[in-house]
Amino acid sequence: MTKHGIHAVAATAALALAAFCSIPSGAALPHSRTAGPGPAAPPRFVPGPCPETPAPVTALSTARCGFLEVPENRARPGSPTIRLATAVVPATSAKPAEDPVVFMAGGPGGDTFDDIPFLVDSGLNRDRPLIVMAQRGNLHDRPNLACPELDRFAARYVGLGHDAPQAERRLLDSVKKCRNRLAADGIDLSAYNTTENAADFADLRTALGIPRWNVYGYSYGSDLALTYLRRHPQGIRAVAIDSVTPPQIATLPWTWSSAREGIENLLGACAAEPRCGSRYPDLRRTLTEQVRRLEARPLTLTARPARGGDPVKVVLDGGALLNLLVANAVKAPDVPAAIEELGHGHPERFARARAADSVQAVGETAHGLTESVACGEWAPGSGPSDVLKAGRRAFPGWPDTVLAQAPQLPFQHQVCRVWDVPDRTSAQRVATVSAVPTLIVSGTFDTKTGASWARAAARTLSRSTSVRIPGIGHWVVPQSPCAQRVLASFLARPTAPDTACVAGLTPKPFTIVPK
Repeated sequence: MTKHGIHAVAATAALALAAFCSIPSGAALPHSRTAGPGPAAPPRFVPGPCPETPAPVTALSTARCGFLEVPENRARPGSPTIRLATAVVPATSAKPAEDPVVFMAGGPGGDTFDDIPFLVDSGLNRDRPLIVMAQRGNLHDRPNLACPELDRFAARYVGLGHDAPQAERRLLDSVKKCRNRLAADGIDLSAYNTTENAADFADLRTALGIPRWNVYGYSYGSDLALTYLRRHPQGIRAVAIDSVTPPQIATLPWTWSSAREGIENLLGACAAEPRCGSRYPDLRRTLTEQVRRLEARPLTLTARPARGGDPVKVVLDGGALLNLLVANAVKAPDVPAAIEELGHGHPERFARARAADSVQAVGETAHGLTESVACGEWAPGSGPSDVLKAGRRAFPGWPDTVLAQAPQLPFQHQVCRVWDVPDRTSAQRVATVSAVPTLIVSGTFDTKTGASWARAAARTLSRSTSVRIPGIGHWVVPQSPCAQRVLASFLARPTAPDTACVAGLTPKPFTIVPK
């Protein structure tokens, strides 16, 4: 769940951004958090070197970087100061527009800076500067709310049943160890939430002296962008949201409707394509049969991760199969072939896909932010029985042991009892009402944030334009040249984007294997 007098201020914006982009990058920043007995220090931007990313990010070689310093908890006098890593990637155009684009990543908790290559390849910095800031607690921030304990659990989880008691015990033990360690470091986990994230971006715009900018967010970043638009509308020229998570409906049971929609759309697209439909007839029945069969008699086998590495033990049961489909672990064009092969005793595609999770980038995901948002904003107000009911509505006839766990969020209610942060739903589950021009982009194969949820967001956005891209899953823009053109057109003319390329789009051809 799961990444928004004009002429009088334009010159000021250009000067402020030019001054920021000319900041020398040699100054080092302290990494410790600071707190004082009095009021929290006002937000400020401090120049510094660009982050040393796990994989090289070419665009950072010309970027100007630093940290935004903000209070950890704005409601607490004397709150410690935290530092959020920030980069401005210059526009490639010789005559860029004055208003930059600020990016809000998905997750929450994933490394924001590793999204930069996708953004650059999608043209986000072609006509205007691109501003990227790691959400609080992320990699490159101070503090970094990484949980290596959870990364190591994820690597071992591939060899366990998706709802096995041993998996639950190991997960909760990892969560407890991480929470206790972060709390012992003095981190206020309740402050790592969407309200504070949104305020961070509002402070960033002010600290950089930018009168107006554009917002682009995907997945959780769309939830954040809509929250930001609702709480801090000043200075927002236009908002683009991709793979939409409307804040008012972001709950654990909601995950099942998105899973259903994306899978149904994919299977329906195969049925509508003559070659796919004739080669793989009645895929829905085949998938249901395989989920039931694997849940009754899980397969334990050895598989090599899809991207290489040593073979590992994997358990493939009904819940694992469902979660692989939701995670897009097998690419959409290959899914019908993979289901057909599985039905004929060849689980290799799915086994390799599950084995891929045995290779984890330990310490790169800020699970502390992930769990604080999930437990404060998504989990409250529902219980395990609500998740199960939603699963039964989505996939009637599937085993309850599969449907009892929200897709990709196993044992989340139990996790939240350990994580123990306040219920924030009254502040967060609120629809955004706005007349700011908004572009809403969805993919019909999205199993994480179903395309139909764009309508829930659009109802209260009076100047919104919605586009659905056939055959694309989660995070549409990097995968669709048409979506890239629509976004560029929207940023150039927010009230009249050119969406003509969407007409006539069809999914990529499905993989056809010999009988």
